[in-house]
Amino acid sequence: MAVVVQKYGGSSVGTTEKIKGIAQSIVHRKNENTDLVVVVSAMGKTTDDLIALSKGITGEPCKRELDALLSTGEIISSALLAMAIKDLGCDAISYTAYQIGLKTSGQYGKALIEDMQDNKIKKSLKQGKVVIVTGFQGINGEGDITTLGRGGSDTTAVALAVKLNGSCEIYTDVAGIYSVDPRDYKEAKKLDEIEYEEMLELASLGAQVMHSRSIELAQKYGIPIYVGLSNSNIRGTLIKEMVSMNMESKPVTGIATSDDDVAVTLQRIPKDVNILSTIFEAIGSKRINIDMISQTSPIDAMVNVSFTIPKESLKESLEIISNSIINNKVIVDEDITKFSMVGLGMKTTSGVAARMFRVFSENNIEIKMITTSEIRITCAIKTEDKSKAIQLVAKEFNL
Repeated sequence: MAVVVQKYGGSSVGTTEKIKGIAQSIVHRKNENTDLVVVVSAMGKTTDDLIALSKGITGEPCKRELDALLSTGEIISSALLAMAIKDLGCDAISYTAYQIGLKTSGQYGKALIEDMQDNKIKKSLKQGKVVIVTGFQGINGEGDITTLGRGGSDTTAVALAVKLNGSCEIYTDVAGIYSVDPRDYKEAKKLDEIEYEEMLELASLGAQVMHSRSIELAQKYGIPIYVGLSNSNIRGTLIKEMVSMNMESKPVTGIATSDDDVAVTLQRIPKDVNILSTIFEAIGSKRINIDMISQTSPIDAMVNVSFTIPKESLKESLEIISNSIINNKVIVDEDITKFSMVGLGMKTTSGVAARMFRVFSENNIEIKMITTSEIRITCAIKTEDKSKAIQLVAKEFNL
């Protein structure tokens, strides 16, 4: 019997009533003779509340202890869901990451899944039980609890699907993947299918429906992912290797935005690649993502270099920079939104960037930085222009 791995997000299990509703859906699916492994996130805003609690103790919580604290949210929701399923007369058992030997490496808060033991899960499935697994967490080589980063339960689910040779279904509070976040653009169109490559770009650029590492993992092992609305018969979106294309396919599939980055500019540093290499390597060693790198033309063998980094990593990055260059001015611009258009059709369609730039020009939207790839265009714009940019570009490209 094929194994189906389902994942329910925090909003889907936000209350005990919602958990009971999810339990009914799970039991119905189980009665269709399906082996089910269910991954759950923490209830509602539990993770945010736990972070706030830690901040009430100290301005800079120890990362090891913070991971231990945050992991409790998923333990609560998994135990409650197992109780709800049992209450409906169907056997279930919950497991923490420690109990299934989900091994991780890397830093606290940004851990990477290395492997997991599947013997307990397979034994429980053979016994006819629904298996509930805590998402978002693992255990490192020292036996410490680690977390996978925001949205990490998606990656837990895909990893389980890989390990169990099963399929993966992600259930959330939206009906699938949209061309634009429906909260930002009411006319956004839901996608029936989307390719891994496009979804990975959208997720890494700010689309919050999926954890980007889960898409990487699914693409690597060829695991299709179905994304749909919890407790609904509305058709969702399938993320897979190839989608159905027609002669008039749109050049742009979707828009993603992110307010989570800052722009850092290093002014008048020597035009020496070794300096930048040292800085970027040190920042990268802390698993801090650098994006949108640009450099001015040299004047007197000096250049200005700009790049974006996550706001949460600004302090750590500035400390690295201060240890690498002396007496150079560093400018930080926190008033940026990364605005990105993504689409495989860009590979074969000319003029896409020109259309976007025209829209921005006609509506006085300033572009601070630009970076591109074959299937995406990303601009840093003022945060106050984000809503206007979404409305105008979505309309221009019929998204």
